[in-house]
Amino acid sequence: MIKKILVSQPKPSSEKSPYYDIADRYEVEIVFRPFIKVEKIPSLEFRKQKVNILNYTAVVFTSRHAIDSYFQIAKENHQPIPEDMKFFCVTETISLYIQKYIPYRKRKVFFSPTGKIEDLVVIMQKHKSELYLVPLSDVHDSTIKSMLDGKKLKHTECVMYRTLSNDFTEEEIAQFDYDMCVFFSPSGIASFEKNVPEEIRNKVAVATFGPATTKAAHDAQLNVVVEAPTEKYPSMTGALNKYLRDLEDDE
Repeated sequence: MIKKILVSQPKPSSEKSPYYDIADRYEVEIVFRPFIKVEKIPSLEFRKQKVNILNYTAVVFTSRHAIDSYFQIAKENHQPIPEDMKFFCVTETISLYIQKYIPYRKRKVFFSPTGKIEDLVVIMQKHKSELYLVPLSDVHDSTIKSMLDGKKLKHTECVMYRTLSNDFTEEEIAQFDYDMCVFFSPSGIASFEKNVPEEIRNKVAVATFGPATTKAAHDAQLNVVVEAPTEKYPSMTGALNKYLRDLEDDE
């Protein structure tokens, strides 16, 4: 039975978040507590990579952290983003976050209809003439690079932010009574392993978003019961809602 869920993200700014609907519908308590914290790298450190943002005609965003870092670094380096810059985002939610920095409707923004990077690459193939910049965390694998290389898309990866473990206090560990934890990155899984004792981890059901996160959870031998996105459930809240509904039907 799932009665208390820990979502490893900051608390939603809007009361209209689907998570609150899930909490009400299934009478579960949902707590938001990031397992990781993200810091933009200093501009001086970024410049050492010898990447000029304005040399590229398109940007690939895989997270909101990438968007924050990209626009902040551009501002710090006095590089106004051209109006014809194209943005390719792995999910619609991430694409909408761009409007925090620029008028959304005046930009060419594309996103994967399924939330999968593979389907975003299909869209990128229709824009083969673009020079793609891919902002990443200091903790990343070669998945995106391999995909873009395989499709012969011109691209450059660069590190714009670093991911750090948001360590738990002893009191948090002592009071850890969650039935399920929801993860969105391999770094979150690593933090979970680092902070939560194995005997507690083994009792927790796990939901994962993204293939890299899912792989990290299976490698850590966690009890993965929800995997998103899928074609039918492209969002974590959709997949989570289905899982809880199925549990309710089985009772």
